[in-house]
Amino acid sequence: MVGEVLVRSLVRAQLRLALFVGALAAILIAGLPLVFALFPHLSQVRVLGVPVPWIVLAVLVYPGVCLGAWGYVRAAERNEEDFAELVDRS
Repeated sequence: MVGEVLVRSLVRAQLRLALFVGALAAILIAGLPLVFALFPHLSQVRVLGVPVPWIVLAVLVYPGVCLGAWGYVRAAERNEEDFAELVDRS
């Protein structure tokens, strides 16, 4: 009985974390087209011959996704460590 409650708690914590990280990524990535729609002149700007949208995608979004994935894994591992501590105490 207690084990089921603990496992359910772990699953809920992991689900909350996944939904939070997924929503944050979706908002940030989906917001890019909105930024370029609100400021259409940015699409025409070039830096060293490369359009700004490409630079934003290559320099900001990709590393941001990698950092978000790294943070997600760290937080998920922390949730599992907390779960293991609770199980050991029981």
